[in-house]
Amino acid sequence: MKEGRVVRVDAKVVHVDLGDGEAPVQAALRGSLFEDLGPVKNPVAVGDLVEVDPEGDPCAVEAVRPRRNYLGRVASSHDPREQVLVANVDQLFVIGALKDPGFSSNRTDRILAACLWHEIPAILVFNKADLDAKGKRLERYLATYGDIPGLEILVTSARTGQGVEELAERLRGRISVLYGPSGAGKSSLLNAIQPDLDIKEGRISSYWKQGKHTTTYSAMHALARGGYVIDTPGIRVFRPYGLRRTQVRDLFPDLAAYQGACQYSDCTHDHEPGCAVADAVEEGRLADTRYASYLSLLDEVDPEGAYDPDDAPVDPMG
Repeated sequence: MKEGRVVRVDAKVVHVDLGDGEAPVQAALRGSLFEDLGPVKNPVAVGDLVEVDPEGDPCAVEAVRPRRNYLGRVASSHDPREQVLVANVDQLFVIGALKDPGFSSNRTDRILAACLWHEIPAILVFNKADLDAKGKRLERYLATYGDIPGLEILVTSARTGQGVEELAERLRGRISVLYGPSGAGKSSLLNAIQPDLDIKEGRISSYWKQGKHTTTYSAMHALARGGYVIDTPGIRVFRPYGLRRTQVRDLFPDLAAYQGACQYSDCTHDHEPGCAVADAVEEGRLADTRYASYLSLLDEVDPEGAYDPDDAPVDPMG
């Protein structure tokens, strides 16, 4: 057996880097990996460390090593199982475009909450700064996210080079994920950092102002400076899997900073009297978009909730 790292997952095979300097090998998945999966959809994800039998016919993945962390979500509205997106990563960059497509606070807040829950350090990247000529959008978003405890923020533009070198240095020597909607500029940023990656870049629909999917699967790329980066397909809806209602309030650090002053120690910040979080929103000390994101996620994980992602709050600057 040889140990390797999964760098790409296709429908029937995975691509595994065996660390020998050669191209990744394609390996089939043994049927035993699909046994006892329970509520999990996929047994293997990009970033997984696996044991491979290179002499088999075909070459096959025999086992998956225990993960030190992972990011998962509900597979789809028609499939309630957990889909593991990436595994064994050091950090995740949430990429949001300041314009074209518009920035989604609801989607961003959900990913940030999921990273905190799965103990994956997250960095928020406001990309396409060149399209925000007067800086009004950036000013608005920095007012919302700039004071969130523990959250790092970068401002970038692949077109002008702003922040690209800083992002490249953050990637050095680490296993990183770039995550965000189609059209936000993930592939453009990676090509600006290392042109020989030659990742296909998409265009924005002039009618819908949305990105078209160009990355159709997650893929791990080796960086010349050291480290690896995982480029993920664009996402429109992100639903954390297995989250309980009592856990949600601790995944919004800017809200949690106020909850000690609530009248009730177990306040959900939803309907209770004497809620210090609701007061802070009312007084403008907390962003109403963050509070709306919190409430929508709270409603979704409530068994009696009826959250519809199509009804997610719309950022007026998006």
